[in-house]
Amino acid sequence: MRRRFNVRIPMRDGLTLSADLVLPDELPAPAVVARTPYGRGGEPQTRRADAFAKAGYCACWVDVRGRGDSEGGFDPYRHDGLDGVDVIAWAASQDWCDGSVATWGGSYSGRIQWLTALHKPPALRAMIVVCPPSDPFVENPTGVPGPMHIHWFRMTDGRAMQYTEAVDWMAVYRHRPLIELDEAAGFHSPLWREQCRHQTLDAWWEPVRYQHRMNEVDVPVLHISGWYDDEEIGTPANFASLVGAGRTGQRLLMGPWGHQVNAGRMLGELDYGQDAVIDLDAAMTTFLDETVRGRPRAGSSSPVRIFLMGANQWLDLADWPAPGSDSQTWHLDSDGHANSRYGDGRLSDTPAATGSPADAWVHDPNRPVPFLTAASSVQIGGPDDYSGVETRGDVLVYTSDPLTEPLDVVGPVRLVAFVSTSAADTDVTAKLIDLHPNGFAQRLCDGVVRLRHRAGHEESQPVEPGAVYEVEVVMWDTAQRFGPGHCIRLEVASSAHPKFAVNLGSGGDESEATDAVIADNRLYHDPEHPSRLLLTVLGASTGSTGSTGPTGSS
Repeated sequence: MRRRFNVRIPMRDGLTLSADLVLPDELPAPAVVARTPYGRGGEPQTRRADAFAKAGYCACWVDVRGRGDSEGGFDPYRHDGLDGVDVIAWAASQDWCDGSVATWGGSYSGRIQWLTALHKPPALRAMIVVCPPSDPFVENPTGVPGPMHIHWFRMTDGRAMQYTEAVDWMAVYRHRPLIELDEAAGFHSPLWREQCRHQTLDAWWEPVRYQHRMNEVDVPVLHISGWYDDEEIGTPANFASLVGAGRTGQRLLMGPWGHQVNAGRMLGELDYGQDAVIDLDAAMTTFLDETVRGRPRAGSSSPVRIFLMGANQWLDLADWPAPGSDSQTWHLDSDGHANSRYGDGRLSDTPAATGSPADAWVHDPNRPVPFLTAASSVQIGGPDDYSGVETRGDVLVYTSDPLTEPLDVVGPVRLVAFVSTSAADTDVTAKLIDLHPNGFAQRLCDGVVRLRHRAGHEESQPVEPGAVYEVEVVMWDTAQRFGPGHCIRLEVASSAHPKFAVNLGSGGDESEATDAVIADNRLYHDPEHPSRLLLTVLGASTGSTGSTGPTGSS
């Protein structure tokens, strides 16, 4: 292998970006381009570049505009689409490249691949997109940034990665108003403040959106994420969009991982077994060999490969969601006292009876329900034990009877709820729990609806105190086997801090507000208000095959 450092790549506006190259021995060869705001030359980046070069690909690792050794100013995502077009064209024209280019990258580096693909670079042959952020308000439907996102703005402040451990981030996340979290953390971020001001889907967001234009992308993509990736929702959705648009060469790989995929067999307290870690280099090389070089595919030909947690095995599926999956409805019910895990909240396969009393809870913004997480935005939450959180009276808890047979919940999860509030606005949060026989309340997935955005984010809508609203909480996706003796559990509350900004209830600008309004909230479950949990359940006719571990394919 040969290495070249700080190679300058010209952009159409005259600026240059800095790249490191790792070239295989046999040239010319296809190139793999990765662009990052996190430093192109670190140890993990070098290992990944070396793996591609050993497989016969030219690795071209680039600092995005305004970061590292690249010129210009850093304005997240807004220059990365066209810059990507220029980098790909440059790589394809070099004497060490055979004219074919693929892209690779995760998180920020995943999203900018989509923004580039919308421009249809002629040399682009394939993409490997890992854990990409979705469009605005998909992951966080509150209209304002999640408090933990200020950690990312501090981490990427300036041109180099910043050390963040000296800050008491949990104290920062509690600060009001939200728009001043940068000052609370000891720095000034015009980027953070500008984002706080755009709370509906206005024209300011258009340059960073891509999911509403997925049908314009026509390139093979290997979509990779983990069930506990805090940006998980976009990966299966993007795969399904491209398959639905008739785009060939789409593959989906989902493991028992967080935002850092394939990092180990343990996540939180849970051990997912020796097969949780795969030969990811081989999976990606197999994909590139097939889509870029046209070689016959080695290993599994199934387009979808997922890890079924609880069973701790890999499944090959023909599509996502799996063909033959069933939509299973669990009805919310109680005697009017579903508060906490000591209450009488039930999940039932039959609707609640006439006269079933509503459940009431008090949302105090000064005492929000905690979302269990470390302070860093690098990983938000995991398979954490919520049994302690469930002792709170402002958390409604609905639990099924213990299961007598295994139940494989594989796919999207949603809550349809009928709610009211005494305040000018409130949130409805929902969390799916696998309640183990020993009392461990394992978080699987969750979501939130802010009532003012119940009809979408094009504009906010007024909330009438006391009026009953039907809302749908998108709770993302999971792949979990609920074993015999386990219970399905649903938590409903009005906050999940610091993952989501606390709704202060005034109905005003939530980024500027400091004063809190206590909300008396109610959830209704009767024949006129059939609140229900909707699960996607793997059926016997899915055509899936299980294995104890994956092959080198995706």
